[in-house]
Amino acid sequence: MGINIQELNRKHLLQSDVVYRVNHGLSSRLVNFKNGIMYLEVIFTKKWTKNYDETTDELAYCWKNSNSELNKAIGCKVYIIDARQFPYKKDLYLSSGVASYDAKKGVLFQEDLLN
Repeated sequence: MGINIQELNRKHLLQSDVVYRVNHGLSSRLVNFKNGIMYLEVIFTKKWTKNYDETTDELAYCWKNSNSELNKAIGCKVYIIDARQFPYKKDLYLSSGVASYDAKKGVLFQEDLLN
């Protein structure tokens, strides 16, 4: 049985994402979960001050630890839309659901996973 991505996004929005959006100018959503890997789409604005690596780590662990359905995930791939330099990307994404990614990052939750 698979997970309900729409329901997870709704739950995450109400529990965690609203704080990130209002206080830090960052939003995220789960776009897929397969073979133990979470796929997140992240967009941030000028309020967000962390770099891509810090953002990837923080959000990957936030999603994993906040959602019991994802607690057995082995990794996370994060697609970043950076509207700090290109503010139009936020409006484009919100109106169409599409914007080019500025970075793609990943994290494995176990250091020895590939050994």
